[in-house]
Amino acid sequence: MSADDPVRSAFERDGYVVLPGHLGAEDLSAARGDLDDLFPSAAAFHGEVDPERNARFRDEFGGIVDFPFESVHLSALAVHPRIVELVERLLDTTDLRVYSIEAWAKYTGAADYDQPLHRDYLNHSLLVPADDRAPDQVECFVYLDDVPSGLGPTAYLPQTVAGAMPALPNWYPRTDGEIDETHPTWAATEGRPDLYDREVLAVGPAGTVASYRIETFHRGTALTEPEGARFTVHVSYRRAEAEWIGRRGWTDQANTERWRRFVVQATPRQLELFGFPPVGHPYWTPRTLDGLAERYPGLDTRPWQPPDAPD
Repeated sequence: MSADDPVRSAFERDGYVVLPGHLGAEDLSAARGDLDDLFPSAAAFHGEVDPERNARFRDEFGGIVDFPFESVHLSALAVHPRIVELVERLLDTTDLRVYSIEAWAKYTGAADYDQPLHRDYLNHSLLVPADDRAPDQVECFVYLDDVPSGLGPTAYLPQTVAGAMPALPNWYPRTDGEIDETHPTWAATEGRPDLYDREVLAVGPAGTVASYRIETFHRGTALTEPEGARFTVHVSYRRAEAEWIGRRGWTDQANTERWRRFVVQATPRQLELFGFPPVGHPYWTPRTLDGLAERYPGLDTRPWQPPDAPD
């Protein structure tokens, strides 16, 4: 990979990079076509077509749905080749693991989405920020629709502005007086309006991918556009050796029909991101491949066949 790659350089310098329209309409069409099965549309939500279905979205994080999704197209989008190639570029390695995937719906007026500036390391890592080393992971927001300033784009604080911040506090509110009674050292009690003056909104059209590190200060912003909605897929990758980073155990879902549907349409490279041994690994024998086909009916095991296997 090129040492003078401007995208990677921006990511390492600022702690984030926003690529407007990184995925095209053809990349998004199948996943977008299934959205109504997962979330109410903006019109359905604001029209109170189904108040019972709407209820959970009244919580700030109530619109999050974990992978694998009912829509196999939405599941596949998280490991789309163009996203994997971007992550390889940002982390300068092909030895990757995907460690968290979520879909998220937000609706204007449903909840207070305006967050204080914070970092994500507390629920992504066993360790603390290490912003003086090459990045070990990347989080990506994939926009399924246009996200202008009124539809809650994530706000990022460039690392060049934040500088070397201590591990705690982790939350920096805009105004004085914030208190975290459960974790008193986690939130700064003095406001930092100067940081908010220098944040950057990650606005972009459908297909935009906003990528950032767990060491990067950022925040969710309010949805203000009347009767608006924002739909995203949030996917996180790490270097394979960075075992201190993680959020999801994929075996928790490995016996569901949603997982099987995802597996049978995925490529060996995509499954490798979840921990499947790569093609050519000694794990793959006629016996293990027979068992894999039994566990995942419909899976084509030929890509993993040893070269000396009988026809």
